[in-house]
Amino acid sequence: MTAHPFSATSDLRERLQDPDPEVRRVAVMELPYSDDDDYIELSITALGDADARVRADAAKALEGVEEAEVVSALVPMLKDQDAHVRQAVADTLAELKESRWGSLLLPMVTDSSTEVQTAALRALRALRVPESFALAMSAAQSAEAAVRREAAGVLAYLKNDAALGTLTRLAIEDPSTEVRRVAVGGLGFSNNVDVLPALMRALGDSDWQVREEAALTIGKLKLHGGIQALIEVLSDAYWQVRIAAARSLGKLKAVQALEVLCAALSHEVSNLRKEAAVALGEIGDNRAIPALERAANDPDPDVRKLSRLALSRLAA
Repeated sequence: MTAHPFSATSDLRERLQDPDPEVRRVAVMELPYSDDDDYIELSITALGDADARVRADAAKALEGVEEAEVVSALVPMLKDQDAHVRQAVADTLAELKESRWGSLLLPMVTDSSTEVQTAALRALRALRVPESFALAMSAAQSAEAAVRREAAGVLAYLKNDAALGTLTRLAIEDPSTEVRRVAVGGLGFSNNVDVLPALMRALGDSDWQVREEAALTIGKLKLHGGIQALIEVLSDAYWQVRIAAARSLGKLKAVQALEVLCAALSHEVSNLRKEAAVALGEIGDNRAIPALERAANDPDPDVRKLSRLALSRLAA
């Protein structure tokens, strides 16, 4: 009886040479889980396969492998002729953690392809390579929104106050919602109180995700000057934004928000009721006890638990 080409008894190396690309593809997908000591070398070889699906799966198989031969083979493939391969390579490179790969990625930021620029900036973000600062500042001027978005991410991770002006501009002026959201979050890496006006502007953004990010960032930076604006945001049309505001008001221990947070304990969205209970516990004002006692009987078990936890904090 002839063995099935995908059976466990089939030789992995033979299947990697099979004329059928689907057989080769399955073999490549098995490589990270095989006992073959040369699986990295075999995966690198598969990056040159004639079939795009095999190349894409080979790139995925190398995720998390930070070796010079692997990264050196992957970076040029950001220019592969197939879009799925380029995406797989970009996703794998985005998982890199060691700054030494910056030297391979930096030249790609100035590539003629905006897709390559985007992928290179995305991979550079977590590496925090100082040399990427000037390139990211330049990329923040790109006509391509995806490039500006990744440039904002790089600038945020570098935590260089020289980028605050650029991040502020992107946060309040960029036509792309996603660029504005990333830039607003990027301002959260700064300890400079001068970012508050930009965050206040972002609280009024037309997109709820930008408003949500702004509300969270104000709390993260402990900017007490934003308390009144956060209180107003608790009436936002989107409950996700209200949750972000409640969370930040709790972090800021905003006694001024006591009344609106107590009212939020009756909101129809249970996630907001939970966040309001947590915030009231963090604020620690005994005037919240009656509202929390009512919430301790909420139909949602998580709301009940968090309300009781808040009450225990107030009693401590």
